[in-house]
Amino acid sequence: MFQIVSDGCCDFNEEEVKKYGVDIVPFYITFDESNFLKEGIDISKEDFYNRLVTEKNILPKTSQPNPQDYIDIYTPYLKDGKDIISLTVSSKLSGSHNSALIAVQTLKEEYPDRTIVIIDSLNASIGQGLILREIIKMRDAGYTLDKAVQTTETVLKTTKVYFTVDSLEYLKKGGRLGPTTAFVSGILGLRPILRLDDEGQVSQLSSVRGKKKVLKILEDAIVDVVKDDKQNINLSIGHALSVEDATTLKANIEKALDMKITNPLTEVGAALGVHTGPGLTFAYCKKYESL
Repeated sequence: MFQIVSDGCCDFNEEEVKKYGVDIVPFYITFDESNFLKEGIDISKEDFYNRLVTEKNILPKTSQPNPQDYIDIYTPYLKDGKDIISLTVSSKLSGSHNSALIAVQTLKEEYPDRTIVIIDSLNASIGQGLILREIIKMRDAGYTLDKAVQTTETVLKTTKVYFTVDSLEYLKKGGRLGPTTAFVSGILGLRPILRLDDEGQVSQLSSVRGKKKVLKILEDAIVDVVKDDKQNINLSIGHALSVEDATTLKANIEKALDMKITNPLTEVGAALGVHTGPGLTFAYCKKYESL
């Protein structure tokens, strides 16, 4: 049986990490560009968001895991004779994927009989988390590493992520939105609806005035996509400081589809949250057994 590793952008909580026997390589967070804290180890999501919204004059930044971080996680499994599937956030959004590749090259000579496969999820946060959940199910179903990798490559092509934010402030601060656009959108009360495209990059679909309208658009979009194939779809909802809206969205979708969303509401981590601030996200993918 292979070991599963993911970088921290999958946004699994501590309970899920233990339950599913996966290992996480955390991202770093810095508020002063001098002290770098490992998310989930040196700083919790709660503490991160508290500082994000209270320390208005500070723009926190995240940094990807470095190759040594991956080496430290991989090595014990290699010593135990285990092969590894390692999932990363989209390589278009972070250098985490490249760090993992460097780690593999470093370890190859010492462990020539072991296999580490690095998979670029082309996703982030709950989208990456959905792909990780499918890999876990494949492992538990007894898939070989090669078969799991092949099937995962198909799953990730079916994975879609959409999100909206309460304010354009954080996108503007992070340089991902022009100041004029942010100012005009703020005056008009517009909220963007964005997605990760098939290449793993952020693109904007539209802008809508008012939270209620955005929530209704998200609800209708999810129901429309899922309703005719709901038994084969894995669906997840996430939030950053928006648990009430996320809970409402989840309940409305469950009612409209007459089904339960079994994945827990996910709190989006710093790797994405530092760029978006408070907001909502949803993702879906095809279940591996339906492919």
